[in-house]
Amino acid sequence: MFALLKKELRQYFLTPNGWTFVSVFLFISGIMFSIQMVFPGNSQYSAFLANLPFIYLFVIPLLTMRSFADERRLMTDQLLFTGPARLLDIVLGKFLSALIVYLTTIALTFIYPLILSFHGKLDWPVILGTYIGFILLGMSFIAIGIFTSQLTENLLTSAVLCFCVIMLTFLVGFMRRYMPSSEISGLVWAIILAIIPLYWLYSAGKNWLITLLLGLVSAAAFSLLWLFGRGLFSGFIGRSLDWLSLTRRFSTFPMGILSLDALVYYLSFSGFFLLLTVMGLEKRRWV
Repeated sequence: MFALLKKELRQYFLTPNGWTFVSVFLFISGIMFSIQMVFPGNSQYSAFLANLPFIYLFVIPLLTMRSFADERRLMTDQLLFTGPARLLDIVLGKFLSALIVYLTTIALTFIYPLILSFHGKLDWPVILGTYIGFILLGMSFIAIGIFTSQLTENLLTSAVLCFCVIMLTFLVGFMRRYMPSSEISGLVWAIILAIIPLYWLYSAGKNWLITLLLGLVSAAAFSLLWLFGRGLFSGFIGRSLDWLSLTRRFSTFPMGILSLDALVYYLSFSGFFLLLTVMGLEKRRWV
């Protein structure tokens, strides 16, 4: 893994890929900093940080689009699959290299509060807590980008897919307001959510018997819940969408709130998409 990590870091910093990410991130954040903080003479740096995740929509796809798509395009992915490294090590190596580039860029933005500190007093604990939120949120988005990169060999397609998935995480918080809250709609949504992992399970193992048994168990569980706990399905669509919102959990960090559940959620979310990446590569290796 460490050999791959060094290779990926060299590729980031010795090619325009990594520098493009750094330049675009600092350029957009610099414009936002000037408009929100410098020109109006505002010293509320935490408010500026709360709006900064918007940049991720545009820069994270630039950072991760080459991770696996380039390997497929250049047909070097077979060397990775047949080498001694495990798929998990390969995925972690690419993820950590992108994360290091991201952390380096985030560290450069510390110049903004240092500039403001000469003109007023800053709440450093809140600022540091917000940067912790940035790291966790960035980890999750990078994991999404690594996953979308292994789905295609086209760099533009990889970037667009990553952009769309990240955009979806921004929109789910707004979508929940317009979702139906009836018990029937909640039941239908729960069934759809149950079908998705069953489909993945069948696609990975092609074992229809296990998939059928798990499907019957799920159907029995839904039937019991509908008979004895129907109220659980009321507003279930909104609650599930709210649970998927990455930005909602980030909103607590600029307020100086460091919650354990947000930390566990971001780490679990990143691990889930990295696991999906490993499963996708494993499936393609044997196709």
